[in-house]
Amino acid sequence: MVMQRFRSARTVRVALLLLAGALSAATGALAEEPQEADPKPDAIIRSGLPVPRFVSLRSGEVNVRTGPGKSYPIEWKFTRPGMPVEITAEFDTWRRIRDVDGAQGWVHQSMLSGRRTLVVTGTMRVLRQDNSAGSPAVAQAEPGVMGKLLKCRNDWCLVELQGYQGWLRRDEFWGVQKDEQVDN
Repeated sequence: MVMQRFRSARTVRVALLLLAGALSAATGALAEEPQEADPKPDAIIRSGLPVPRFVSLRSGEVNVRTGPGKSYPIEWKFTRPGMPVEITAEFDTWRRIRDVDGAQGWVHQSMLSGRRTLVVTGTMRVLRQDNSAGSPAVAQAEPGVMGKLLKCRNDWCLVELQGYQGWLRRDEFWGVQKDEQVDN
């Protein structure tokens, strides 16, 4: 399975913004919209959970906003339920998240799940029977394949990818902190 484009709305928005900027420069007719300021550090309300941390998207359509609130514009939409994202900041009921490509934005906490998932990165990866490089192969996974993160010990994690269970090295996927010990 090859990764679908899940931020196409953002790509279109960027293209439209570039076009609007070019038209504005040419005609001087477009006015710049005011942007709300980022929340002040002393106004941040935290959940008490560690930040950064990984979670997954709860829904098949998740609006990603430029700031923590419904008054901020939607920058793009995620369209893959279960996609792993990293929470990098919290403000009240809003979470700033980062995706596998490094893009960041704000989503409401109700759109996130504590269920741990992963996305295969880099090149074709070999799912191993045991947590060692010499272990027999169980399956191969293309970049972009999503799966469940079951547990991690040292440099290896037990995962489930499209019905196959096996071990991947931490550096072969995205969805876990460098030294995090996971036991679901």
